[in-house]
Amino acid sequence: MTAQDKFFWLMGGIVAILVIASIAGRLIGLRVSGESGLAVVANLKARVRAWWIMMAIFAVAFLLGKLATIVLFALVSFFALREFLTLTPTRAGDYRALSVAFFVLIPVQYYLISIGWYALFSIFIPVYGFLLLPSLSVLIQDTESFLERTAKIQWAVMVAIYCISHVPALLLLDIPLYEGQNALLLFYLLLVVQMSDVLQYVFGKLFGKTKIAPVVSPSKTVEGFVGGAAGATLIGAAMWWITPFTPWQAAGMAFVVVLMGFLGGLVMSAVKRSLGAKDWGAMIKGHGGMMDRMDSVSFAAPVFFHFTRYFFTP
Repeated sequence: MTAQDKFFWLMGGIVAILVIASIAGRLIGLRVSGESGLAVVANLKARVRAWWIMMAIFAVAFLLGKLATIVLFALVSFFALREFLTLTPTRAGDYRALSVAFFVLIPVQYYLISIGWYALFSIFIPVYGFLLLPSLSVLIQDTESFLERTAKIQWAVMVAIYCISHVPALLLLDIPLYEGQNALLLFYLLLVVQMSDVLQYVFGKLFGKTKIAPVVSPSKTVEGFVGGAAGATLIGAAMWWITPFTPWQAAGMAFVVVLMGFLGGLVMSAVKRSLGAKDWGAMIKGHGGMMDRMDSVSFAAPVFFHFTRYFFTP
């Protein structure tokens, strides 16, 4: 089966799931009463609608090829970084560093992916970017809260650019007997992460009682995490046929993705709480901002990339 055949089968399955979810949302909405119940149904419907849009965008990028996918994720990084830094207080002395982050680090990082320069792609931001950004700020000689301001900018760049860029970086991997199919790994990663988020939400609403971190994220429960993690791991194992993994390997990789995605969501929720915000933005109706959708991906993508590279490439 060719990569394109696998893609069309995969998209057919996703469309079928979304159709079922859309119908289920409408039927549940007819049976639910009460303000809290209606709010949950409205949230579920908004999530499904957003999924339709996101899957359509990713499908178009896949069909257009490698360059379109890289440009798409460069835009994702741009909007995620903008949301992060919009919520983070900055001063005039930070403007040079912010300009470089948006207009130098993003294009260079994704250009390195486009030409397949792994050695520089992997260290460009954590070494050269991290040294450059505070150097630009210090020349303004504004020392008020300098360490705090610099750390916030570096953290934003690390999460919104470096971590997210590992999704299209999967296209770089030279995996034996998997030539020309790397784009399917992007779908595998994103689907496992998103299914984990959705299933944790559903199991949490149905069975959730024990809070994991009530101060950080009141909606996350032990029951929701266990049910969502188990379901997403099984889904990941069932999708082994679009990966270079065996079913057991796919299950293991899916569990790693689920775990890192959960930690990413928790950490980014803590960052939002520290900034006094509920959502990163309102770009995606029903999902908040771009960073709200990419928080789990930002932690899962680098680990998934390096696990795949270490265990499945020569």
